Amino acid sequence: MKKRNRFFNSLYWKIGATFLAILVLLSTAYLYIAMFTAEMYFQEANQKLNADIAPHIASENQAFIDGKANEQILKSVFHNVMIINPSIEVYLLDANGKILTFYAPDKKIKLDRVPLDEVKKFIATGGQEFTLGVDPKNPGAEKVFSAAPVYEKGKLMGYIYVILASEEYESTMHFLFGSYILRLGFRSMSITLAAAVLITLIALGFIVGNIKKIASVIRDFKNGNLSARIKKKRKDELGEFTDTFNEMADTIVQNMEDLKTMDNLRRELVANVSHDLRTPLATIQGYLETVLMKADTLSDDEKTKYLQTIFKSTERLRKLVDELFELSKLEAREKKPKPEPFSIAELLQDIHQKNLILAEAKKIELKTNFPYDLPLAYADIGMMERVLQNLIDNAIKFTPDGGIIDLQLKKEKDDIIISISDSGEGIVDTELSHIFDRYNRSKRTESNSNDGLGLGLAIVKKILEVHNIEINVESKKNIGTTFSFRVPVYKKSLVSKTYSTAN
Repeated sequence: MKKRNRFFNSLYWKIGATFLAILVLLSTAYLYIAMFTAEMYFQEANQKLNADIAPHIASENQAFIDGKANEQILKSVFHNVMIINPSIEVYLLDANGKILTFYAPDKKIKLDRVPLDEVKKFIATGGQEFTLGVDPKNPGAEKVFSAAPVYEKGKLMGYIYVILASEEYESTMHFLFGSYILRLGFRSMSITLAAAVLITLIALGFIVGNIKKIASVIRDFKNGNLSARIKKKRKDELGEFTDTFNEMADTIVQNMEDLKTMDNLRRELVANVSHDLRTPLATIQGYLETVLMKADTLSDDEKTKYLQTIFKSTERLRKLVDELFELSKLEAREKKPKPEPFSIAELLQDIHQKNLILAEAKKIELKTNFPYDLPLAYADIGMMERVLQNLIDNAIKFTPDGGIIDLQLKKEKDDIIISISDSGEGIVDTELSHIFDRYNRSKRTESNSNDGLGLGLAIVKKILEVHNIEINVESKKNIGTTFSFRVPVYKKSLVSKTYSTAN
């Protein structure tokens, strides 16, 4: 029973029943219009064929004598005419449309006057224009007629008015005509309906079949088959739906992969942060406990040494926390650039001076190379300083003692190219695409694990992204690594520029 109800409640039968109902309504309307049109055509043909009856009666008989209706002659004429053509009714009207005499079956007329507007119109057109007039025996019905003026000694005395379809004749014709049209109409309608229903059901079968296939794929996708996709074979609305679903499925799968990646990153973050926070915290705690427990026995030099170690650990802890907050703000687009014109050469010189002591400690040669006629750059100067500082920190960190770090500026078209090269150990190709990932730990990072999570390059990438700037990296094993990116040259047109990724 449930299967039967589900079968008749299916989209196939709902659309089929709706279409069938529409066809029946349209067929009924068509049948009515066809019958009405056929009847009007028949009456028009009848009027044109018999338009000369009234003029013939008027021309062959003296309808008025001394201004009075010649009733005896007219009734005889009317009677003879109706014997020849029993479908007509003949009336004599005066000049104002009043019925003076007539000949009609049963003599049961209900009007004593006929409006002359349509009569005059018929006479003016010679009966060639379809015109309906009042039936004195049936005031609610309009019928085709023939009419002609009647004159006596050149004076208009009245009109011969002939109804071309009497009440009895019309009833008979309606029955015969209606019966024929109905039979013909029902036969045509039945054939049309049968053909239309058959064609509709076949067409619906194809359409609903495609919908069922689509529904089956969607059901598979819902049940966990994430590789399920609809095969596209059409370019209509179903094809558009197919494209939309496939794109949606791809997006969902990609989002799920991103969520998995984010979850893995979260796990790595927890592990890395736990490790990196635990080390300085353990150092701080250990040295503080030592100072407290041996306060009376420690010399001033030992206390100073312990306090310096504690200070370095707190500084390292502060730096780590600051980097985490900065990266989270950049990723959440809470930190937006405020571009302004500035001298990139002066900025690079300042950073060079700040890092000379660190470079000299490792006997690294920190060189700068740039022309002195460089134009102003246009970016957020604070963010650019952080980018350069992080890249130089990274270069110093991985450049061995006695190595070289080269800072270069070069103008190319409407950009200033900034490059920072080191003579370090380089990066293997398999790790090169991951160096900007958050919390990335490459093999060379592991040897410097005490230096934190490795968020410096991730911060560099995010800062440049909010500026719509792409960073490039080239590296060769045991030769060195070069980071480079382009900063736009200051132009007045750039003042109104907005950064799409920062909005």
